[in-house]
Amino acid sequence: MKLELKTENENYANSFSHILRIFFKLAIILIFCDIALKLGIISRHYQIEYNCKILSIEKSKPNFKKLSSLSNLKSKQRIWEFCREVVK
Repeated sequence: MKLELKTENENYANSFSHILRIFFKLAIILIFCDIALKLGIISRHYQIEYNCKILSIEKSKPNFKKLSSLSNLKSKQRIWEFCREVVK
C-alpha cells in the first residue's frame, strides 16, 4: 500500500503557474484589442484621405455623404476645408 502526501510547495507552484497563465492570456487579449483599435484608426484615416482625393476629382453627393459620415462634418463648406487640409 502506497501513501502519497502532497507538499505545500507543489500547491504553490501550481497556483503560481495558473496565475501566470491567466496573466499571459489577459496580456495577449489586451495586445490584440489595442492592435485592432489602432488598425481601425489607420483604416479610417486612409478612407478619409481616399475620399477627399475622389472628391477633388468628382464632386458628387455620395462622396460628400461618405465624408460626412467619416468626419462627422455636416456642411459642404466644412468638408471642403477639411479635405484641403488632408490632401496637402
